[in-house]
Amino acid sequence: MPETLTPACAATRDWVEGFVVAHNVCPFARRELVGETIRFVEVAASEWEPALEALIEECRRLDATPAIETTLLVLRPGLEDFDDYLDFLAVAEALLVEQGYEGTYQLASFHPDYCFDGAEQDDPANFTNRSPWPMLHLLREAGLEHALAHYPDPEAIPERNIERMGQLGSERLSAELAALRGQVPDRD
Repeated sequence: MPETLTPACAATRDWVEGFVVAHNVCPFARRELVGETIRFVEVAASEWEPALEALIEECRRLDATPAIETTLLVLRPGLEDFDDYLDFLAVAEALLVEQGYEGTYQLASFHPDYCFDGAEQDDPANFTNRSPWPMLHLLREAGLEHALAHYPDPEAIPERNIERMGQLGSERLSAELAALRGQVPDRD
């Protein structure tokens, strides 16, 4: 489903291809990228209400368009502060439940400053959830369950990713994300 992408969405697509797929962070991403079943949407998140409305609109789009497997909502500007992003994520997850989407869609979270609870900020493991910009990954639960059922030892994916990020190192990973962000001018 080729679409004209905003510069941030094009850089996000480059991140999926050059980081997520290239480092095999998600073993299912390549298939969706090649099949063009990933939708990329840039959403201003400086005001939460319109951003949350956009999230529900994307759920409805997925309801109506089975050819789209997943949507990446690039949240910019807004939510640059990781704690603010986590607050927004909690509201977004509650909204999915409230709107009857629990069990249908799930959110995966990504942020440039993602830091797992209890981890040091410079721990390379954090890069499994770092992205050029704050974003929400809206996934079809049925598609995810199907993919996991046909993948050997899916429980090992997080540990394998942490090991791979450790091999690459924080300095290299930071440079890769900075290069992607540098492709796109800041928005006000």
